[in-house]
Amino acid sequence: MFDRLEIRVLPSGRRFAAQVRFWVNGEDVVESAVGEGGRGPYVVDVLPADGLSPLRATGEPLRVELGEPECTGGCCGLLSVVVQRFGGVVQWSDWETPYLETTRPLELHFDADEYDAELARAEADRGRR
Repeated sequence: MFDRLEIRVLPSGRRFAAQVRFWVNGEDVVESAVGEGGRGPYVVDVLPADGLSPLRATGEPLRVELGEPECTGGCCGLLSVVVQRFGGVVQWSDWETPYLETTRPLELHFDADEYDAELARAEADRGRR
């Protein structure tokens, strides 16, 4: 059974530019790992206008930053994951979390076609902001 990914683009606020949040199986991955008040990556970094998102899964593994705590990643570290495609499966693995005591998220597996469709939908959503 595959995990379900939803990518949400949040509008700019007083403190941060527009950011992205990742919901997997109904749970906010960023908030779970970095706590309330943390933020996801900026839209321009993970959903760039040129369409060359680091979230695009290929056969080559790529570490992608997904969030940071309220105190900033330079202080406590970042939430990141390795994204890689294996045929019809996109895998998120080898998590790094900002706090030593935080439990790392489990390895996630997405249907590649559904993953690509969700990323395309989020990129289109970014374009409307």
